[in-house]
Amino acid sequence: MSPALEALMQAEGTPYPGKGVMLEPFVHQVGGHSCVLRFGEQTICKPLIPREHQFYKSLPPEMRKFTPQYKGVVSVSFEEDEEGNLCLIAYPLHSESGDLENKDPSTDCEPKSKMVKWSNKKQSPLGPENDNYSKDRGRHSRKEDKIMSHVEDMQQQAEVLYFSLEKGNVVSQIKHNPWSLKCHQQHLQRMKENAKHRNQYKFILLENLTWRYRVPCVLDLKMGTRQHGDDASEEKKANQIRKCQQSTSASIGVRLCGMQVYQSEPGQLMFMNKYHGRKLTLAGFKEALYQFFHNGHRLRHELLSPVLRRLREMQAALEACESYRFYSSSLLIIYDGDPPRAPTRPRHRGGEEGDEDDRSSHSAGEASSPVVDVRMIDFAHTTCRHYGEDSVVHEGQDSGFIFGLQNLITIISELEDHSAD
Repeated sequence: MSPALEALMQAEGTPYPGKGVMLEPFVHQVGGHSCVLRFGEQTICKPLIPREHQFYKSLPPEMRKFTPQYKGVVSVSFEEDEEGNLCLIAYPLHSESGDLENKDPSTDCEPKSKMVKWSNKKQSPLGPENDNYSKDRGRHSRKEDKIMSHVEDMQQQAEVLYFSLEKGNVVSQIKHNPWSLKCHQQHLQRMKENAKHRNQYKFILLENLTWRYRVPCVLDLKMGTRQHGDDASEEKKANQIRKCQQSTSASIGVRLCGMQVYQSEPGQLMFMNKYHGRKLTLAGFKEALYQFFHNGHRLRHELLSPVLRRLREMQAALEACESYRFYSSSLLIIYDGDPPRAPTRPRHRGGEEGDEDDRSSHSAGEASSPVVDVRMIDFAHTTCRHYGEDSVVHEGQDSGFIFGLQNLITIISELEDHSAD
């Protein structure tokens, strides 16, 4: 295990090196189908896909400020504690070399002689105040399975949901969103079904982009005019082409994949899922963007300029990326739905690589401006000429992704112009 990963497990997981860390649902996942889990306050993890792992390991320097920081690989197993509750536990790998395709990682795991409970010294800023919730939210009882199943049924019926929050401590009430619960339940079910044959999987550790925000508002946008990878089956290819043709992906190179926004005036959270996003016309997409930047009382126009600046920086970086294709990648836009009342210095990520990049969102003269973040995520179908085994090598820029960025910049610029009127 690398010293950096050992330090991470001690700081964010448990203070015992070489032991396990109980993984929790990541409550701010608004899109995608892969299960994202909370490893610690500043770190999430997701199943390792070799192509995505290769991308993070060979990331061009100019792209680092636009992607989550990569923190390593862990081995995750599905276990029951003494009370029969189901848990996902992360253990350090002895080495990152060798097999990285989740085929037989059994030799990479630490012995599981006893269950290690999640340390409640580190409280999530978005979890309720009581310690029992912190300790127990990584466990899943049979009763909870029924609740999650009910949430999934509700999610299938409602593509836009509103959750009313009581006035007062809003932060303590944000325990989950319906999409993260859906993905989490499906992943647990798959692991449970496979447990007899295989119970250890590799996950990659990535920076939690929401950790600095009290109430993260998150917009997940699927970018580009094409979503299928070069290695997609004919069935998958046809399915992805159909989704693009029937949505705003074909016309403007971007479609809504998920959204969570806090509307402070009515005191509610609004969630919008990918099924609703696929149905949106161009006018509907513009309306959804307006809703994302609206707090129920007014448009948060002060967010628009920092977001536009970041998008333009990203466009310049992508135009310099030769032969990359970011098929099926998403763009995340994040801001705080409940910002501090008085101007304060933003929380920095204690010496982590990328601190300087965060500060690019607000120059020295804008100490009181809102902190926003804009990042690319999900690289399971990314390709470039440096990936030696790929059958197709593309030339030039990813024009589909850049086309989507340009249209997004235009639409948000229109919002900014209207808000200035």
